[in-house]
Amino acid sequence: MTDLSKYRNIGIFAHVDAGKTTSTERILKLTGKIHKMGDSHDGTTTTDFMEQEAERGITIQSAATTCFWKDHRLNVIDTPGHVDFTIEVYRSLKVLDGGIGVFCGSGGVEPQSETNWRYADDSHVSRIIFVNKLDRMGADFYRVVEQVKNVLGATPLVMTLPIGIEDDFKGVVDVLSQKAYIWDESGLPENYEITDIPADMVEKAAEYREMLIEAAVEQDDELMMAYMEGEEPSLEDIKRCIRKGTRDLAFFPTYCGSAYRNKGMQLILDAVVDYLPSPTEVDAQPLTNPETGEPTGEVATVSADEPLRALAFKIMDDRFGALTFIRLYSGRMKKGDNILNSATGKTERIGRMVEMHADQRNEIDSAQAGDIIAVVGMKNVQTGHTLCDPKHECTLEPMIFPDPVISIAVKPKDKNGSEKMGIAIGKMVAEDPSFQVETDEDSGETILKGMGELHLDIKVDILKRTYGVELEVGAPQVAYRETITKAVEDSYTHKKQSGGSGQFGKIDYRIKPGEPNSGFKFVSTVVGGNVPKEFWPAIEKGFAGMMQEGVLAGFPTLDVEVELFDGGFHAVDSSAIAFEIAAKGAFRQSMPKAGPQLLEPIMKVDVFTPDDHVGDVIGDLNRRRGMIKDQEAGVTGVRVKADVPLSEMFGYIGTLRTMTSGRGQFSMEFSHYSACPANVAEAVIADVKSKKEKK
Repeated sequence: MTDLSKYRNIGIFAHVDAGKTTSTERILKLTGKIHKMGDSHDGTTTTDFMEQEAERGITIQSAATTCFWKDHRLNVIDTPGHVDFTIEVYRSLKVLDGGIGVFCGSGGVEPQSETNWRYADDSHVSRIIFVNKLDRMGADFYRVVEQVKNVLGATPLVMTLPIGIEDDFKGVVDVLSQKAYIWDESGLPENYEITDIPADMVEKAAEYREMLIEAAVEQDDELMMAYMEGEEPSLEDIKRCIRKGTRDLAFFPTYCGSAYRNKGMQLILDAVVDYLPSPTEVDAQPLTNPETGEPTGEVATVSADEPLRALAFKIMDDRFGALTFIRLYSGRMKKGDNILNSATGKTERIGRMVEMHADQRNEIDSAQAGDIIAVVGMKNVQTGHTLCDPKHECTLEPMIFPDPVISIAVKPKDKNGSEKMGIAIGKMVAEDPSFQVETDEDSGETILKGMGELHLDIKVDILKRTYGVELEVGAPQVAYRETITKAVEDSYTHKKQSGGSGQFGKIDYRIKPGEPNSGFKFVSTVVGGNVPKEFWPAIEKGFAGMMQEGVLAGFPTLDVEVELFDGGFHAVDSSAIAFEIAAKGAFRQSMPKAGPQLLEPIMKVDVFTPDDHVGDVIGDLNRRRGMIKDQEAGVTGVRVKADVPLSEMFGYIGTLRTMTSGRGQFSMEFSHYSACPANVAEAVIADVKSKKEKK
């Protein structure tokens, strides 16, 4: 296929348990890609093919697959909903042109759907909304539509209305054609008939159709004038306007149904083809300057005739070797081509190219702009690297990944395990940039860092099962930080005379607390050449290097501003090294005087609880030093939003389940760093000191 207007690169994203994987499964069945439908409940779905996914009934890594509907090629990516794997959603959205946001008919707009929606807004991805699970108890399509408006601040454009609700959910009314689609009870997607709208819904359907047309014609001034004069636009014109509004994120076509019961899925596939943009219709990816990361003003035009520009957005290791997932923005790629990785400056030869269907693959010989493919056996490519034509070097906008907030120490149970573990961890870090590893130099332990308890739990499980490494796992550790609370003015002189040329550097400086989240800032206000300009970078480097290890307990230091205002130098003995050493000494001398303070990560926690346990949940969050921000009553229970320190949240899921008889759920994500209360800070510092003494 070469007609790019018939391509749709789409992702399916939502809160955990809203039904993404089931929706993907139904799409694959309808498009004839699979013949037997699997089920998340039994662990038999196509896209959840890792053992850990099948067992837990959750999606961990995004899976890609290709299928066809009405002569259009759909590249579909099923993404995880769990907050610990948000990075998978973020990097999938980065390379997609459109998406389907799935919301649960009874749960509505849940916390993770907000995060994913925000990511999609940042990436300017057009979306259609699918309100799923309308056959469930407490489902209410109209309430979810209101939540999309109020919670997400988005404009839903209602395209279908549900006929019946909960156990009586039979089908949907297509607002545009004013026809009813009714499915029988066989559970097969193809067993439906198109009939007239049920009598009790005629008025409602007409009212929604008027709202739909009014919103659509706003996209075209001429049509709007004609409509205001009483002229009804044609179906083609309305669809064209909906397509334009969807592309410009003016509104989001909203559908309803039940993926599990196979009701309403055809209309969603039609909407993907009718309203979501093709690769040529979205804004072209900007090219950036590799040194500064600033946009150069050029873009990667989507066309097969342009030079090759592609982004590696995911690396996956499986039984056939390393797979690099690539989105081609422009140009072509053929087997045997030599391509340049602009991040490393090295060229690589393209060996085997494959089209993915979850964990199965079809060999292909060439690909072109708009395609999402995988290449087997690339050596030095990492997530976010740009691959391009060696004659036309360029860099696409890179990906930004969040810092981990939690760590655990692990060591292999036997000697043979350590080499095995090293190789396995190397592969896992390449696959998941939000997973980091370092070695504690004092104890020799390996520290795994990740986005949450579940994230690290799965990593340890993969090490055990996939790579056969048995591990001893320590208790989870929190990523504390340090900062200062007072401004200090001070002076430091470094001098060393030992025969031959000596070292000399004198600096007068002020250290003061910076703005929250400003990191480290260095300014020089030296006048009159007391510290020559060429030494300023060395002084900055000296201070910046020391920020990695704070004076209280050795945690990285945040939000500090250093101003160099005077100093002295020696014509012979001063050097960049001397001033760098002076800056390091100055840091050690002045930081303890600047009121150092320990900071802890605060998590944005969102707890769902049945009505009769709200008091217990709030009491428990208060005991965990939580600040309750908001309470929101739903049909089936209450959502409590709070800011809680991460150190108090370990093992929370067990407590919550006990408190709510197994019905409570929660999700959390990192919010910000905040000062630790004195008693907590003392305990953390004492703990760090005792560990050092033991070593």
